[in-house]
Amino acid sequence: MVTKRKSKGAYMISSVAEMYEIHPQTLRLYEREGLLRPSRSEGNTRLYTDEDLERLEFILNLARDLGVNIAGIAIVLQMRERMEEMNRQMQGFVDYVRKEMLSRMQQQQEPGTGLVPMRRPMVAPVKVVSVKTVSVRTTKGKKK
Repeated sequence: MVTKRKSKGAYMISSVAEMYEIHPQTLRLYEREGLLRPSRSEGNTRLYTDEDLERLEFILNLARDLGVNIAGIAIVLQMRERMEEMNRQMQGFVDYVRKEMLSRMQQQQEPGTGLVPMRRPMVAPVKVVSVKTVSVRTTKGKKK
């Protein structure tokens, strides 16, 4: 769907309904069903931001172009929000790994360090013990 917005700001319900050729009751229904969450003015007038309009365009695309009902739209929006959250978490993890790798690579460039810590061999003093040889006799009197 082509974006019909011209500038930034907050739009009243009548302006949004006219821009997207929908009835204001449809916007109220979308709000009641939790699909849209417009802010409110001091006089309790619904004010739609640019983000609200982007979300509305997505909703209208699902409803008009793909024939998805309100329950389906709600599920798609929930899945989309979960995917965005997972994407943020994955990006945070990738950033952490990148930072950790850079840190370890810098440590590797320092002499005597590496990615895998190496143990230095310890030389322990050796104690020499003298051993006496003992002959053992069996019961028959033979040396073993």
